[in-house]
Amino acid sequence: MTQTQQAVAIPNSAILSMAPGANLSAYIQAVGGIAVLSVERERELAERLYYSECVDSARELVLAHLRFVVHIARSYSGYGLPEADLIQEGNVGLMKAVKRFDPNKGVRLVSFAVHWIKAEMHEYILRNWRIVRVATTKAQRKLFFNLRSQKRSLGWLSAKETRDIAADLGVDEGEVTRMEGRLSGRDVAFDAPADNDYEESWHAPQHFLTDGQMDPGQLVEAEDFAEDSAAKLQMALADLDDRSRDILERRWLLDDKSTLHELAAEYQVSAERIRQLEANALKKMRTAIMA
Repeated sequence: MTQTQQAVAIPNSAILSMAPGANLSAYIQAVGGIAVLSVERERELAERLYYSECVDSARELVLAHLRFVVHIARSYSGYGLPEADLIQEGNVGLMKAVKRFDPNKGVRLVSFAVHWIKAEMHEYILRNWRIVRVATTKAQRKLFFNLRSQKRSLGWLSAKETRDIAADLGVDEGEVTRMEGRLSGRDVAFDAPADNDYEESWHAPQHFLTDGQMDPGQLVEAEDFAEDSAAKLQMALADLDDRSRDILERRWLLDDKSTLHELAAEYQVSAERIRQLEANALKKMRTAIMA
């Protein structure tokens, strides 16, 4: 049995247990023990998947390249995110690459898959590295993942370094400066800590927001509007005939509201007639209030 054939002999139970989050060290050791595919074997599996949609071939291609995902994930360790999560996201990218791989292009799967693996890791980093997203445009994404490696010191960039980085990455110098500020900043909790010891010393962002509901002018305006609306409502009710006013009050203004059938029985008319009287009364009141 060749080394490549030994890779296929991994039990299904071991394959299903290969999750980096459970035991990262054991996972890395397990994927490192899977043999690398030869050029001939990789092409054979890729063609079987491409032309026949063979699931077993796809599984073997994915398993043989899991070690490569681990290698890429370690290059993003500086962002402070769990390595297991990065590997998991990279595995998603690897599976997408295997599904789209065309063996007739004349390239190895590893060269094709690197784009998909990094793309999934990049999306995960951008979603989780900061509470507020730091990179939304294509230029900002390029800066986000290249600025650290371009910096020559731990301090702030000099004007020359800023110009050089902007030229190397093909972006505006202002974008470099703004991204450096975002990378150097930190997240601040919106609310103050629950610990009362911090009540006087902690100045959370919520303390600096203006409460629009407490504006004196708006409060006076709202009070005047409410008083004017109430006065117009009483005047509109007074202009109705006794029956219409009684129907509206009992249908809309009382806590214990009457039904159409209860009012119909009391006034000895049909429920449809009560509904018509109610609709006409509401129309009259709406016209009076809006006048």
